[in-house]
Amino acid sequence: MTTPGILFYGDPHGEWEPLRRAVAARQPGVVVVLGDLDLEVPLRQQLGFLFERNIGVAWIHGNHDVKTEAAYDGLFLDWPDGNLHARVLPLAGQRVAGLGGIFKGRAWFPRHGDEPARLRSRADLLSTVPMQEQWRGDLPRYLRDTILPEDPARLRNAVADILVTHEAPTSHTHGFGAIDDLARHLRVSLVVHGHQHQSYDGTTRDGIAVRGLGRAEAWWGPPPGLDPPRFNTSGRPHAIQTSGTKA
Repeated sequence: MTTPGILFYGDPHGEWEPLRRAVAARQPGVVVVLGDLDLEVPLRQQLGFLFERNIGVAWIHGNHDVKTEAAYDGLFLDWPDGNLHARVLPLAGQRVAGLGGIFKGRAWFPRHGDEPARLRSRADLLSTVPMQEQWRGDLPRYLRDTILPEDPARLRNAVADILVTHEAPTSHTHGFGAIDDLARHLRVSLVVHGHQHQSYDGTTRDGIAVRGLGRAEAWWGPPPGLDPPRFNTSGRPHAIQTSGTKA
């Protein structure tokens, strides 16, 4: 019997019908959501149709998931067990690593990968925030999606098969070399990302396969033990050209 696989779901922004249709057609072992859920109700209520069928749910956060208290609490507080950020979890027979959030110039903007960080940790970032801007005694919500060097550092001793990120690697014009570096360090064979709302196949500058997902796009990952194709056989980056970034 074939083991149910991983179904990846690109930035929903509140749109869940494509996921319902994909799950109705073929039941996955786990669904991985790539951020920007824009929840108005708790995650386990929104995705009750998955939990009721004992389908696993994992997620990374995007920049929209800190915009409102409902969006934040409905994700981070309602289903922390599914949080893949800076972790590796065994999902449907594969080791899946996650990096949620976005890079911000006030802290770290590693477009090429080797740019020094202005701030390295959440403690550093918090030290720049006036007390009246703090939220629940910590970072304000608008900064809680910030990627800092301490995040990939938490994966320094890890190995994974797949890396899921909100930001794109260098396969996309607006991608980041730091994502390439993390993928290489983890020795993954595939990176799956959201944020840019573009459906495409590409590679990092190191030749690691990349799948970018469109808004509310459901995509089946490769089964365990089967490496994804190297889409660019020359080994050179396969960059996607765009006219602008996504919010």
